[in-house]
Amino acid sequence: MGKYVLKRVLLMFFTFFVIVTISFLLIRLLPRELPQDKNLRDVIVARWEALGYNKPLLTQYWIYLKGIFTKWDFGTSWYIQFREPAWNVLMSRLLPTVLVNLYSFILSVPLGIAFGIYAAIKKNKWQDQFISTMVMLFVSVPSYVYAFLVQYIFYFKLGVLPLTVYSLADAGGSWWTGKMFVSMIAPILALSFGQIAGLTRFTRAELTETLTSDYMLLARTKGLTRSQATTRHALKNAMVPILPMIIGTFIGILAGSMVIEQIFSIPGVGQLYIKSINLFDYDIFMIDTIFYTFIGLLAGIINDISYGFIDPRIRMGSRK
Repeated sequence: MGKYVLKRVLLMFFTFFVIVTISFLLIRLLPRELPQDKNLRDVIVARWEALGYNKPLLTQYWIYLKGIFTKWDFGTSWYIQFREPAWNVLMSRLLPTVLVNLYSFILSVPLGIAFGIYAAIKKNKWQDQFISTMVMLFVSVPSYVYAFLVQYIFYFKLGVLPLTVYSLADAGGSWWTGKMFVSMIAPILALSFGQIAGLTRFTRAELTETLTSDYMLLARTKGLTRSQATTRHALKNAMVPILPMIIGTFIGILAGSMVIEQIFSIPGVGQLYIKSINLFDYDIFMIDTIFYTFIGLLAGIINDISYGFIDPRIRMGSRK
């Protein structure tokens, strides 16, 4: 188990380095547009020269890595937040991203598991067919479609929710106020539909397979009722592959959703990513890339390793 974890961690850092390197080279190769005003153009050119943007790409990359490892310096924002350290810009956008996705996670997990269990118990009946049909529908539709539907129904038709998430000034200066939470309901719903459907489908598939196993028949022959056998044996074994999926989803909430944040004007990490690309704010783009890549790779590793801790019978990396 220890060797497997070490191997996965080393592979994660190698993959992380490759992705970050490619991202750095590609963003620096993009053409940079200069303003028409001569004075402003001269200021920007002088700034690029001072930052080393005119040096060879590998030299720029070495300077960037050296700043990170020696000074924990991820660069500076020159467009989104003028002369603000990139790390501070990222941290200031992290809380709204985490809150929206955390609320969505809290809503999605119990509903997804409950619908999946109910569909598995009612296998091949009309309840199962209805839930399976709805799951296929919700899984197939992208989240931005839900976002527009939620806005249309709850804002334009019913008028019970705001069109976008409130700013701090409009919500009392805090992300924890009731007014702010109400404004987050719409993006929470838009994110939850797909998550609930995916978790429902996965739970149903795992529990259905478990319910038809031989040991379930043995449990019934020993006198257990269907509900007792399902609760004591089927659910316990079905949760083995489901829990790692939930853990990976929980780690992934930090990454947020670029599209949803853009539609609902959430000042989070996802919206920051899009702005950094549009404004050629290189250092902000790079720290966002580092953040997204690390969270994605970390979620994958924790997802895999958690199998061995949840079920001791599983031995990761074993040859036998």
